[in-house]
Amino acid sequence: MKTFFKILILVIVLGIFGYTIYFLYGKSKEKPVVYETASPEVTNIVKKTVATGKVVPRKEIEIKPKVSGIIEELYVEEGNMIKKGELIAKVAIIPNMVNLNNAESRVNRAKINLSNAKINYDRLKELLDQNVIPKTDFEAVELEYKNAKEELESAENNLQLIKKGQTKNTGSVTNTLIRSTINGMVLDIPVEIGNSVIESNTFNDGTTVAIIADMGEMVFEGKVDESEVGKIHEGMDLILTIGAINDVNFHAQLEHISPKGVEENGAIQFEIKAAVDLIDSIFIRAGYSANADIVLDRRDSVLTVSESLINFENDSAFVEIETGDQVFEKRYIETGLSDGINIEVLSGIDEDDKIKKLN
Repeated sequence: MKTFFKILILVIVLGIFGYTIYFLYGKSKEKPVVYETASPEVTNIVKKTVATGKVVPRKEIEIKPKVSGIIEELYVEEGNMIKKGELIAKVAIIPNMVNLNNAESRVNRAKINLSNAKINYDRLKELLDQNVIPKTDFEAVELEYKNAKEELESAENNLQLIKKGQTKNTGSVTNTLIRSTINGMVLDIPVEIGNSVIESNTFNDGTTVAIIADMGEMVFEGKVDESEVGKIHEGMDLILTIGAINDVNFHAQLEHISPKGVEENGAIQFEIKAAVDLIDSIFIRAGYSANADIVLDRRDSVLTVSESLINFENDSAFVEIETGDQVFEKRYIETGLSDGINIEVLSGIDEDDKIKKLN
């Protein structure tokens, strides 16, 4: 009985040992490599470069006051449509005390001179009527009297101009009322009621009261790297993608390439501008960021393969064509235009060939 159990244990041990050897042998055998294949396809090849930038109105202006003072009234809000000549704001003039004092003093002197000239005028007029003096003496006094009246009127106008920004002869026209100079949309009003503003003059650009733009005509402003700028020209078509507007592409036409580059982050960039074809149902806000795909070259309905399938050897390119079950043959091909992913095949393979995928 004991002998039976000993034999049984020995058989079990030998069985386990044999199975282990068999398992390790099976694991050590290399599995045959099975290569996947892909076929060429007829499609379009589009070579393009990308320019980043933004969409802005072609015509955007800053409205500035003609007089310095304080904003008294604002008649528009951001987003309002406005026509040329419509009111934007009203400025209350804070007169310079030195200029105001000089103007008031000038008025007072003009009144004194006019009063004295009128006395002389009336006296000599009476003597002229009595034929006591010659007419030439009276004409000199009459001229002095007219000049005194003109001086008083001029002094009063100057005083009113300093106080109110307009004269009595201008009627409703006044520099204190700021009006739009174009038709468009109010994009921004950087001032509020009570803010001080400075007039636009030779020595100062002035305070911007409002920014107005024609939103019916937009342009893309972007930059292109110097390595690509030589491949583009005015009149080329652009495909515009605006980040804030999903799933909609806009068409644009390149109309300007800057003749001078600007260095940014160690690379030379050239500014470009393109006219955007707007879609009536979509409102584009000024300053939207956008990417423009510039089509450099294209081939329509040509035989193409993925560039990852091609081997390069010196100046030649070849692929491996399946001639039997997992049997491949090297075949040289002539390539054409590439978009960085797919490449045009001019000769060497057919649409029905199966190409070995590279590991």
